[in-house]
Amino acid sequence: MGILALIIAGIWIFRPKPGPAIGEAVPSAPATELTAAQAYQKYQEGVFFLDVRTPEEWNEFHIRGSRLIPLTELQDRLGELPRDREIVVVCRTGHRSLSAVQLLQGEGFTRLASLSGGLQAWMEADYPLER
Repeated sequence: MGILALIIAGIWIFRPKPGPAIGEAVPSAPATELTAAQAYQKYQEGVFFLDVRTPEEWNEFHIRGSRLIPLTELQDRLGELPRDREIVVVCRTGHRSLSAVQLLQGEGFTRLASLSGGLQAWMEADYPLER
């Protein structure tokens, strides 16, 4: 009897889950997060870097060649971003960049990643910054 209960429980747990109904919103994929080393490799490959910090933070330091669009302005400035290139989104600690990636995913961008730990992790790894 116990074995039969385990089999039934296993079938129930591992049964196929139904997908969304037609017209129902599909949840966006979780954001890809890159380590500082992975992001630096992308930087060396010429990937587009988007910085979503404030102008004041940007003026302190930033990654050379990155594009500043503060998170608060991102929704209104989507046209400034390439849809045909990979984008690595950065901020100071990695939280705003995750929010930006989710916003961009909702707008149809698909080739996105966030720098895990933000520019703090980038600095700790001693990767180049412009001051």
